[in-house]
Amino acid sequence: MSVTTSSDRRPSRKKRLTIVIAGVSAIVLIVIVSIFTGGHVTNGSEPTNALVGKSMRTFSLSGLKSGTVEAPWKSHHAAVLIFFASFCGPCKSEMPKVANYIRHHNEGSIRVIGIDALDSRGPAKAFVKESGVTFPIAFDPNGTVTTGIFQFAYVPETVFVSAKGILKQVYYGAIPKNVLVKGIAALRA
Repeated sequence: MSVTTSSDRRPSRKKRLTIVIAGVSAIVLIVIVSIFTGGHVTNGSEPTNALVGKSMRTFSLSGLKSGTVEAPWKSHHAAVLIFFASFCGPCKSEMPKVANYIRHHNEGSIRVIGIDALDSRGPAKAFVKESGVTFPIAFDPNGTVTTGIFQFAYVPETVFVSAKGILKQVYYGAIPKNVLVKGIAALRA
């Protein structure tokens, strides 16, 4: 009669190496996907936001450079709010594209506002200048609007709000130009 010990059942060295390589590969893949999606991974459909269809509170924040930036719907203007931060990787590729599009298109009565979230003023100013942003930027270092009103935990996020203050759409992650264009068109309708 043969007796087997637990050491006889251990995987071979080659099998252990294969398992380690597979595990490391899986972790690397997860990190890469997370970097490219800004930490947002969906199954192909956008997650819903409980605030869509609801009336949004107005806000007033100090401007990044000076002055005050108020919720456009307070004065009956539809709005596109782009939430970002200077330390956000996806924002670094998104913001110059958005700034370029807005610079070259007249959005009429629709107001485009950036909201710099949970950031420091110096790096935020440098980021906005580097990105070529010409639209107003509200400075939200404590998340009063970002986490308080809109309940965002991450940036970038983009919201479309009607002139009556109704949240129409939320886009999670860096917004592609075609989605921005469609969102603005929907606000005009």
